[in-house]
Amino acid sequence: MHILIGVTILLLLLFGPQLWVQAVLKRHSKPRDDFPGTGGEFARHLLDRLELKNIQLEASDAGDHYDPANKVVRLTPDKLNGRSLTAITVAAHEVGHALQDQLGYKPLRWRTRLALLAQTIQQLGNGLFILAPLVAAATRAPSSAFLMLAAGVASFGSAALVHLITLPVEWDASFRRALPLLEAGRYLSDQDQRDARQILTAAAFTYVAGSLASLLNLWRWLRWMRR
Repeated sequence: MHILIGVTILLLLLFGPQLWVQAVLKRHSKPRDDFPGTGGEFARHLLDRLELKNIQLEASDAGDHYDPANKVVRLTPDKLNGRSLTAITVAAHEVGHALQDQLGYKPLRWRTRLALLAQTIQQLGNGLFILAPLVAAATRAPSSAFLMLAAGVASFGSAALVHLITLPVEWDASFRRALPLLEAGRYLSDQDQRDARQILTAAAFTYVAGSLASLLNLWRWLRWMRR
């Protein structure tokens, strides 16, 4: 019984946040005839209003995001071309990241640099996992393989760290950048404004599931190595 409860709690922690995010975004994705423009047009309007004319706007098949290296806001086709509350609000959120970049928001820079470093570290860690058995067989020294495995496990920590830094960056983009923009411009009705706050919360929590999964994966490997 205790095992079943534990598994249920674990599944809720891992998949609950992502399922909630998807449900919120879908609930407000219905086309709205009362919106004067698409999510892409609204993003362009906000960028121009903030004097961020150097920031480009593109379609994306890799999720909605801001690319600080190339100065591009990328939106999926349903947000770029859609006239829904989700499209408008997510566009404002990604413009919030562009504003962070323009203002030199340090956590965004830390996340960008750490993400590149973490990618390299994880690739190295994967290589160590593959080489560890070969090294152990060639040298007949299990300790060498264990050290390589330990280094590989440590590489998982870099992914968890990226996710942990990402959470406050996303929260700032939602509630210190996008929400004030929506409120100041009076783009939405009072009801839409309340719903937009929920969508922005969902946008900020997009990475919660990834963070929990990374931490769980790291914990599982550390526990295995202690045996």
